[in-house]
Amino acid sequence: MGSLPTPPPSPQQENSAIEHLVFAVFCARDRYPNVNMSNWLASYRPSTNSWRRIGPIPELRENHVLKGFSMVSILDSIYIIGGRLCLKEGGHGYGGDTDDIVEVDIEVLPMVTRYNVRTNEWSRCAPLGTPRVDFACTVCDNKIYVAGGQSTLGSVRGTTSAEMYDPTLNEWTPLPNMSTSRYKCVGVAWQGKIHVVGGFTEKGDCDSMAAVSIYAPERSSAEVFDTSRDRWDLMARMWQLDVPPNQIVPVNGRLFSSGDCLNAWKGHIEAYDGKLNIWNMVDGSHLQSMSSPTSTSDPNNCTNQRLYLTMAPIGTYLYFLAGYRMHGELVRSMSVVHRFDTSANGDPWRSFEPMEEEGDKELCSHCCVVQVSV
Repeated sequence: MGSLPTPPPSPQQENSAIEHLVFAVFCARDRYPNVNMSNWLASYRPSTNSWRRIGPIPELRENHVLKGFSMVSILDSIYIIGGRLCLKEGGHGYGGDTDDIVEVDIEVLPMVTRYNVRTNEWSRCAPLGTPRVDFACTVCDNKIYVAGGQSTLGSVRGTTSAEMYDPTLNEWTPLPNMSTSRYKCVGVAWQGKIHVVGGFTEKGDCDSMAAVSIYAPERSSAEVFDTSRDRWDLMARMWQLDVPPNQIVPVNGRLFSSGDCLNAWKGHIEAYDGKLNIWNMVDGSHLQSMSSPTSTSDPNNCTNQRLYLTMAPIGTYLYFLAGYRMHGELVRSMSVVHRFDTSANGDPWRSFEPMEEEGDKELCSHCCVVQVSV
């Protein structure tokens, strides 16, 4: 894979201060004339409240979109792992109805792609041992851990398998299987252990149709992998809901969540109390405007539709990156960023000036954060 047209940082930039960038992968929601609907990588710079479109994910055919993958960072590199490849077809174009855009699933991929933020270069890594979509993924001690997910299209069953990637060896190593198959589960490294939280689950000794049709208490549990003992332990009631989580991120030793996979924003933030094994609402974390902000160009319009929401931990802050569809004669969207200070005693929220864009875009995976030299 070759590098993208944007030049790499200069030596002066490399020797200067450190700041954080938030990276996310998008694709177009609408079909526009002569526009490729495939994925592209973009970065958000909190210090300037600005977005930069970096370019497409290499080796994806035109109008083929990757979804359900995981994206994590180690040092100055981003890793895009697994996912479901689908083809986007149809659509009317500008101002048209998007209902007739059809996504045709093609396959679940084991592909792993690396983007070096410093050199601006893409490269292909060793593939997953098991193809995965909608799986748990996290980083611990500069190694990537993945678990669960679905390995084939149209399956109602997840997988119990897990594996670990060492970037210094460019090698995936199988891990012991979890006791419960899971997909749409969330991975987070916390207290030195790998936590695979929630998901649609099934015990290894259960009938598959019965397991997915009734309430399963395992959905509100977590599997915890201890790297020193090389074993999984089941942690009951860690999530407390039958619906899988949307995101769980660590900040200064605490875990935070804002919703589930059906409702990414519940209207507030919750923090996990490990001693009591319960999620508590964080004081001052209510923010009504996250659901549907008023358009800056039309103050009478309060019916904008949220298209995406993702959460990025930086220092003591939680950055919420949201996109909204603005109703009107032309299809437009608005990007809004809200920041929550987990250590603040007063008003913890700050909202940044929204940015309007032409057309709609769709978030294809949760974001990740990289430290860069400026």
